[in-house]
Formats: sequence, C-alpha cells, structure tokens
Amino acid sequence: MTAHPPNGPSDTPDEPAPLSDRDRAVLAVERQSWAGPGAKERAIRERLGLSPTRYYQLLNALLDDRRALEEDPVTVNRLRRVREARRGRR
Repeated sequence: MTAHPPNGPSDTPDEPAPLSDRDRAVLAVERQSWAGPGAKERAIRERLGLSPTRYYQLLNALLDDRRALEEDPVTVNRLRRVREARRGRR
C-alpha cells in the first residue's frame, strides 16, 4: 500500500490557489473597450458590485499577481505597460 500526502496534490505550497471569480471578472472588464465616459464605471458597479476606487485597487494588485499574468498575459502586460508609462511621467 502506498502512502499519500495528507493534503493531496492540489494543496502543495508550490501551487497557489487559482484566481477567484471576482479576479477573473476584473480582468474581463479590462479586456473590453468602452464607448463613452462613465460606461466602464457603470459596468464596474453593476457587474461587480464594486466602487471604481476599489476596482482599481484590486486591478493594480492583480497586475503584480503571477496567476493573473498566466490567466490573461495580453491584458496584464498591456496594463503593466500603461502603469509604467504613467509612473514615468510623474
């Protein structure tokens, strides 16, 4: 009989938990293009139930999360470039 680790294979410390549904939804909002001023903020409130301020806090943290990069590298890398350009102008 072979012994199995007590926590199973998905509970290893090397494997972080997958992104939450909310994190995936934040990335999905960023993948979209928005028609006019206020449309994105309205969508953030209606779809995610978040204030725009909280949304951007979560988004900024996601940009530094390796799991987000693995989930949506095109969006995350685009937003990282935008963030770096803004920091360079300050």
